[in-house]
Amino acid sequence: MSGSPSPDALVVGAGIVGAACAWELARAGVRVSVLEAGLPGGGATAAGMGHVVVLDDNEPEFRLAKLSHELWSALAPELPAGAEFTRPGTLWVAADGEELDAAARRAAAYDSRGVAAELLDARQLAEAEPELRDGLAGGLLVRDDAVVYPPCVVPWLLDGARRAGAQVDAGRRVAAIEGRAVRCADGGRREAAWVVLATGAWAPELVPGLPVRRRKGHLVVTDRYPGFVRHQLVELGYLKSAHGTGSESVAFNVQPRPSGQLLVGSSRQLGVDDDAIDHRLLSRMLRRALEYLPGLARRHALRAWTGFRAATPDGQPLIGPWPGHDGLLLATGHEGLGITTAFGTAWLVADMVLGRPSPLPREPYLPARLAGSAP
Repeated sequence: MSGSPSPDALVVGAGIVGAACAWELARAGVRVSVLEAGLPGGGATAAGMGHVVVLDDNEPEFRLAKLSHELWSALAPELPAGAEFTRPGTLWVAADGEELDAAARRAAAYDSRGVAAELLDARQLAEAEPELRDGLAGGLLVRDDAVVYPPCVVPWLLDGARRAGAQVDAGRRVAAIEGRAVRCADGGRREAAWVVLATGAWAPELVPGLPVRRRKGHLVVTDRYPGFVRHQLVELGYLKSAHGTGSESVAFNVQPRPSGQLLVGSSRQLGVDDDAIDHRLLSRMLRRALEYLPGLARRHALRAWTGFRAATPDGQPLIGPWPGHDGLLLATGHEGLGITTAFGTAWLVADMVLGRPSPLPREPYLPARLAGSAP
C-alpha cells in the first residue's frame, strides 16, 4: 500500500464482529465508517454467553478459534473492567466411558497443537466441580479458555476506532447494498472502496441468496451464587448439538460470571424467526442442565431471553468476497463462535482490504465455496 492512499471501508453492523473489523481496519490506517441500525453490540452480541473457547471439531474451526483466542489474550490487559474478562477454563464433562475416551483423544490433539488441556477422572472431576451429579466418568479441562461480557467490549472497540479516525453512525439503518455503496433507510447514500457486511443472521436481508440461516437460542441468568460453579461447564455432546442439522437441540452449558451469577444454556432451533421464548424448549434445556447440576433446581432464575446465531450449511463462517458483488466483503455466518472468532475474522478482513498476507489459510472461510447453495 506504500505510496497510495488507504482504501475506504464501510462496515455495516456494529456487533462484536463488525466492531472488531472497524477497529482493526482503522488501526491499520484505513478510513472507516460504521453504520449500525440499532444499539452497537445490542443484538446477537448481547444475547450470547461470551465464551472465548478453542474448539477443534474441524481444522478450519480450530485454526480460526486458536488465532482469535491468542488475540483476545493479548488484548485482555487493555480491556475495560466492565468487560469482565476472566479465565475460568472450560470443563468438558464426560457422562460415560465412551465420552471419556473421546475426551482423551481431544486432550492429545490439544496438547499436540499447543493448547493446555488436562484429562480428569471421575474423582478429579468431582473435586473440580462438587455440584456435578454422581456417576460421571470424568472430563477434559481446557484451562486457558475465557469468558467476557461483550456488550462492554463493543463500545471500547468503537471508541478505539474513532480515535484512529473512524466515523460511527448508530441508528443508521442500511436499506440496500448497491455495488461499492450502501443506501440508507433515510435516503442517504455512502460509497467506499469496500463494503464489509457484518450483520450476522440478518445478512441475507441485504444480500439475498446468502447461505445464512437464523438459528435461535435461549439463555437463562440466575441470581448470584458465588462458587456454585467454578468453570465453564459443557457436556461433551455439545459439539454434536452445535453442528447438527436437526431442527432443534439442547445441551448442558453453564457459565459462572464474575458477579456470581450463572448463565444457563443452550438450545438451538432452525427455521424459527420469532424471538419469543419457546417455553417448551426452554423447559427441555433446563431439564438437561439439571441432569448434570441437580442443585441448580434450588437456585433462582432472574430472566430468560433469546438470540439468533448466523448458521451456514457447512458450519464455517463466510469471510471474504461474495461472487458477483464487486467490493463486498462478508464477515458473517459464525454460528455460536462469533465472540470467540471476532478478532481472527477482523484480521482476515483487514488482510484482504490491505492486500497483505494472512496468518492462516483463507480458503476454508471464503464465501465462494457456498455460492449457489440454498439459504
